[in-house]
Order: sequence, then structure tokens, then C-alpha cells
Amino acid sequence: MSATDSAESHENARQEVVAVDEEDEEQGVVNRLDAHTGDGIRHRAFTSLVFDHDGRILLAQRSPDKRLWDTCWDGTVASHPDPGQSQEEATRQRLEEELGISPSQYTDLRVTDKFEYKRYYGRDGVEHEVCAVLKLTLDDTALDPDEAEVAGLLWAPYDRLYDHPRWYRQLRLCPWFEIAMRRDFE
Repeated sequence: MSATDSAESHENARQEVVAVDEEDEEQGVVNRLDAHTGDGIRHRAFTSLVFDHDGRILLAQRSPDKRLWDTCWDGTVASHPDPGQSQEEATRQRLEEELGISPSQYTDLRVTDKFEYKRYYGRDGVEHEVCAVLKLTLDDTALDPDEAEVAGLLWAPYDRLYDHPRWYRQLRLCPWFEIAMRRDFE
């Protein structure tokens, strides 16, 4: 099977994302695989940062089966809202699907930032996203991770992760999470 055939049969080829302009204004719906190949298509995304009451962030290692940034560490969950879905709705859905976190475990879900970025992942693809940052604090830290989505979990002191990047460099952090964290502290 050729690389093109492999890409076209990937599950992302059957999904859609919301194309946006630099102001996050909707420009239509595009194929998710098309949005992440070649030079990419700017689209809407989110990253959700989950904390405990001690100021630790829950990092999630992306599954080795992910097409982009496989086995890298992310700020809990990141994805794309479906057409017509709010960032908050999408976050609640992904938290439940990926980590078994239900809305009864938190009450403070909120959008805290938004930024645009573009990063290539070798020859495998690109992220060109307007990324909303959402945060929440877990009152109940019970988790039930889906191994198809999450390879590992790690609670880390958020300020220490930012202050001492060399200590954590072996984690290989996802670029959108690094940007969100930097913006949090600057």
C-alpha cells in the first residue's frame, strides 16, 4: 500500500473540522486529513488543561497510534470541535471519551486563551490551528483512560514544568501545549 493510499484510508479522512480565518471566524468545513497534510488548512482546535487542587497539571501521553505527535506529552486533551459544537462541549466530550472524566468531577470549565500557530511534524503532516485553551480543576481525580487515545498519564507541578523545561525535556511536549503554557506564564 502506498503512503497516499494509507493516508486516504486513515480514520481522519472520514472526519471534518471547521476551517477558520485568523480571527477564528468560521470559513466552512474541510476534511480533517486535508487540514493536516501539505501546507495544511487553518482550522479550529482546542487544548484542555486539567489541574488538581495542588496546582498540578495532568499530562497525557498521546497514543503511539496517533498520526501526528504520537507518544508526545500533551496538556491533558486536545482535539477539534465538531461543526456546530462549542469548545466547552467538545472538551467535555473528549475528557469523558479519553480519560473517563465526567462533568460531575469539575465545575470550573472555562476558556482562558486563544492563539494561532503552525507546526510541521516531519513529513507526516502539519497543524495550522486557531487553538482555544480551556482549563478546569478536578474535585475528584478518578480517571479511566482509553488506551487507544492515551499511552500514559503524569501529574506534574505546572509552575515547575514551566520554570525548568530541561528537567522535563525527555517528555517531548506537544507544540500547542508548550505555546499555551508559555502564554500562561508570560
